Amino acid sequence: QEQLVESGGGLVQPGGSLRLTCAASGFSLTNYAIGWFRQAPGKEREGVACISRSFGVPHYEDPAKGRFTIARDNDANTVTLQLNSLNSEDTAVYYCAAVIWGLCPLPEDEYDVWGQGTQVTVSS
Repeated sequence: QEQLVESGGGLVQPGGSLRLTCAASGFSLTNYAIGWFRQAPGKEREGVACISRSFGVPHYEDPAKGRFTIARDNDANTVTLQLNSLNSEDTAVYYCAAVIWGLCPLPEDEYDVWGQGTQVTVSS
């Protein structure tokens, strides 16, 4: 069974950093595009970053540009999202999702495997 599991969320002060990890089980991420999304309370889910299959070039949405970094480790079968310079507007549940043969950017409804999410809270 194909599964994605996110980890690394938590409580961090404004200006701080976190590293989120998306780990796959039951399949290899190598040929999948991986996207990171987030959903804040009372808001719709939005895309954050995406990395295309194999060694694809990353793509960032506006909230992530200059602050977040997406990277894949095909040997470890993981994709990470480094979050820097966090502020209260980054508070959300962060999800990773996968789609085979994907090339970023991709609309949300293209993804067919989703993780359960990890909570990121930015607060002093």
